[in-house]
Amino acid sequence: MIRHIVMFRFSEGFTPQIRERWIAGLEAMKGSIPGMLNLVHGPDVMKTDRSWDHVIVADFHSASDIAVYNTHPLHEAIKPLSLPNVLHLAYVDFELDSSPLPCTAKDTP
Repeated sequence: MIRHIVMFRFSEGFTPQIRERWIAGLEAMKGSIPGMLNLVHGPDVMKTDRSWDHVIVADFHSASDIAVYNTHPLHEAIKPLSLPNVLHLAYVDFELDSSPLPCTAKDTP
């Protein structure tokens, strides 16, 4: 399994309206892209000087499934919302031997 992590720093041009449409597009990808096992994402809550604005973590069966995702119409649809407004973008893809991330957070005692 491959874990795909992407971190974004956005410009001021990434307005709340654009962000809302982009997040809706991220949500639409869940369960809709072949080979994608799971996708979670969220904004930074710490807001430090070293923080990134938003992160996406997605699990795939294989590296070739990431290639499918990269050109899938649902992914292509959100790129015009985010890419023109990205100041910095970083990503990493690495192999995991464990199961994918859970779809929802579990309560812990």
